[in-house]
Amino acid sequence: MRVLLIGANGYLGRFVAERLLADPAVQLTALGRGDDADVRFDLATGSPGALTRFLDAVHPGVVVNCAGATRGGARELTRHNTVAVATICEALRRSGCGARLVQLGCGAEYGPSQPGSSTPEDAVPRPGGPYGVSKLAATELVLGSGLDAVVLRVFSPAGPGTPAGSPLGRLAEAMRRAMQSGDGELKLGGLGVQRDFVDVRDVARAVHAASLSAAQGVINIGSGRAVRLRDAAAVLARVAGYGGALHELDAPPGPLRPTIGHPRPEPDHAGPVSYPYPDGCGSWQQADVRTARDRLGWRPRINLEESLADIWMEAACRI
Repeated sequence: MRVLLIGANGYLGRFVAERLLADPAVQLTALGRGDDADVRFDLATGSPGALTRFLDAVHPGVVVNCAGATRGGARELTRHNTVAVATICEALRRSGCGARLVQLGCGAEYGPSQPGSSTPEDAVPRPGGPYGVSKLAATELVLGSGLDAVVLRVFSPAGPGTPAGSPLGRLAEAMRRAMQSGDGELKLGGLGVQRDFVDVRDVARAVHAASLSAAQGVINIGSGRAVRLRDAAAVLARVAGYGGALHELDAPPGPLRPTIGHPRPEPDHAGPVSYPYPDGCGSWQQADVRTARDRLGWRPRINLEESLADIWMEAACRI
């Protein structure tokens, strides 16, 4: 099976490439903007015609799109997340390769959800920011393209390679600085939000499974369990061996206790709280992952503590 992987050098793309290369039945070609791509092509500016000619020459059986932007203004996000996908869809429609498309979407497409609930694929998307809007537009383009296509809505990826600007990346960096400077107290804000973290290696397994399957439509990829960031911080402190005190700036007094194994949503009679969180998803997100189990035969294997240990190992190398 020949697979064209777009965005192989990104956070998720690197692990997808590694997983696909481990399959002896896969012939992998990487397309991207960097010099180390097999083929250099900028989806944000390249024409569908040029991409069509490449598809006809390579004739892949599967196209996996891991490319996109998570930061920037609305114009930049639209160009990299929506226009780029429009280019892929149009090129595939024009091409005679008949390739299947595996598009990586994101949980931010759903927007805020009710605390304690699990979000199924048929939930009405209400993205709370330009990133989610740009990704949702891309999903709609894929679903309306008439192609053999599946969109994997990845919730909050974690594990090795986690970007320093992500919530878990910021936690690890703050802890690294505190340990490096000998601070016995670490003050952290914005830890009340709860997210569904899924390890990047499990995401790569899901992409591999989707490439081999006949599943179409939208499929959630997550752990199926929301975890409070303050609990993740407490576990990270234990993994790192940080013996100082953790103080949350926006929480009632009390120690931080890790409850990653058994998260307990706190009642919120006023509805979801809007935290200053860049994904626009409010205080709570948790994926319903039954479709991934039933249609892909996929389940998450790596727990958050292992993901946090890998995040910390990379941060510790900078001490």
